[in-house]
Amino acid sequence: INNSSTSKSPPESRKKVRKQVSEESEAVVPGESPDCEWARLPQELLLHIFQYLPLLDRAYASQVCRRWNQAFHMPELWRCFEFELNQPASSYLKATHPDLIKQIIKRHSNHLQYVSFKVDSSTESAEAACDILSQLVNCSLKTLGLISTARPSFMEVPKSHFISALTVVFVNSKSLSSLKIDDTPVDDPSLKVLVANNSDTLKLLKMSSCPHVSPAGILCVADQCHGLRELALNYHLLSDELLLALSSEKHVHLEHLRIDVVSENPGQHFHTIKKSSWDAMVRHSPKFNLVMYFFLYEEEFGPFFNEEIPVTHLYFGRSVSKEVLGRVGLHCPRLVELVVCANGLRPLDEELIRIAKHCTQLSAIGLGECEVSCSAFVEFVKMCGRRLSQLSIMEEVLIPDHKYSLDEIHWEVSKHLGRVWFPDMMPTW
Repeated sequence: INNSSTSKSPPESRKKVRKQVSEESEAVVPGESPDCEWARLPQELLLHIFQYLPLLDRAYASQVCRRWNQAFHMPELWRCFEFELNQPASSYLKATHPDLIKQIIKRHSNHLQYVSFKVDSSTESAEAACDILSQLVNCSLKTLGLISTARPSFMEVPKSHFISALTVVFVNSKSLSSLKIDDTPVDDPSLKVLVANNSDTLKLLKMSSCPHVSPAGILCVADQCHGLRELALNYHLLSDELLLALSSEKHVHLEHLRIDVVSENPGQHFHTIKKSSWDAMVRHSPKFNLVMYFFLYEEEFGPFFNEEIPVTHLYFGRSVSKEVLGRVGLHCPRLVELVVCANGLRPLDEELIRIAKHCTQLSAIGLGECEVSCSAFVEFVKMCGRRLSQLSIMEEVLIPDHKYSLDEIHWEVSKHLGRVWFPDMMPTW
C-alpha cells in the first residue's frame, strides 16, 4: 500500500468511521471517563471484534461498560450457537452455563439460526437438550445438529419427550436446510412434520442409527424434498424405491450419499439392492459420492459386491476376507478411497493388484492389520502412479521378500509417487 497516497486521500468508509468516533467522543457517556476511548468504539467495530472472541471472553468483555454490554446482545452474535451440555460428575468436557442458557432463551431465541447441541453420554444432558428445544417456539432455525459424544445419550430419552421437542423445531422452522440427528429416537410421523414444513429448503439430512424410522419414512422425505443434496442413513433404510425416488427428474442431483452397513449380531441378514437402481442413480447424478462404512462379520458379506456398485469411498471397520476384497476390485470402478482396518494373515497381493488395475480413479488407500509382500506393494504403487495422493500403510503390513527389504521399499515407493514416502507407525485414518 502507498502510505503517502492513502494519507492524502482516505477512503470514504474511513472518513465515516472517523466522523462517528469524533462525534461520539464529544458526547461523554454519563458516569464514564471522557478519556476512555475504548468505551466509544463504533458498534460496527465492536461487532467485528466480538465475533472473534470465545463466548466466555465475550461475556467478560460485556462487563466492561454499558456499550460493550449492548454489543454482547447484538442479534448478529447469536445466529450461530452450540449448546454444550455435560454432567460435571461424569464428563471432563466444558458445559454452557445454565444462567447463560436462560438468558439466550429469554433474549435471543428468535435470533438463533444455526444451532447444535453437543451432549455427553448421560440421559440428563440429552433431556436438558430436549428441554431447550421445546422452548424455541419463536425461533426459525436453518440448521440443527444433535451430537452425542458417546452413546446412549438421546436414545435413552423417553421417545415422546424427544419427538415433542423436535416437533417444536420442525413446526416453527420454515427454512430448515440442514438436519443432523444421528443416534436419536426420531420416527416416521415426526419426519412427516419435517417434510410438511421444510420440504422446499431441506438440503442435508443425516440420520444414521435411527431405529424407529422405516424405509417408508425415509422414502417420504426423498419423494417430497426435491432439493436434498446430502443424505446419510443406515443400510436397512436403503431400498430400490429410495434410489429411484432420488433419481427422478424432479429431484436435484444428489452430491453425497453415506450408507452405514452395521451388524449388531453375528449372522444378521442383509437385503440386496438391484444394479438397475444404482445405474439409475449414476445416470441422474453422475458425480455423486457414495460413501459406505462396513462393520460386518465375514460371513455376512454375501449380498455385497457381487455386481457393479458405484461406491466411491469404502471403509471396512472389521476384518474383511480376501474374497470380498477381490470382488471389490472387480465391481467398484468408481472407487476413490479404500480403507481396510483388518484382514488376517493371508497376503493381499493379488487383490491389491486387481484393485489397481480396475479401480482407475483410486487416489487414497489405508491398510491396517493386513499383510502384503513388498514386491506386490511396489507393483501396486507403480500401477496407480502419482494419482495416489494419500498412502497410509502400517509398517507391519509390509512383508519383506527376495526383491525388497523394509529399508529399501520406501525409496522405491517414493520414486513412483514422486514424493518422499515412509510407512506409518500408527494409523492415520
